[in-house]
Amino acid sequence: MTVLGVIVTGWFTYRGTRTAAAIQSGPAAEQSKFAVLEATVTRVDTENKELRTGQRRLESLLRAFAWTTDRWARQMYEAGIEPEPAHPLVDDYNRTGV
Repeated sequence: MTVLGVIVTGWFTYRGTRTAAAIQSGPAAEQSKFAVLEATVTRVDTENKELRTGQRRLESLLRAFAWTTDRWARQMYEAGIEPEPAHPLVDDYNRTGV
């Protein structure tokens, strides 16, 4: 009977230890998940900032290019030279600004 009691006690102790370990690791696991989420949000924010900066730069370049080609076209008209028609996408941009 004593041997059986020791075995049952050992089994309950083993099971209780595993349960306690799982309970204690719960907050650490949640904190780990939160750290991963926080790192992901930081990375996405950084990437979005870089993309917005690149987009602003590209839009500025497009405006400068449009201004320059408009100036060149005006010079050609003033000199009596008829430039070739613009690409349809350029016409659409000049008409809508988008």
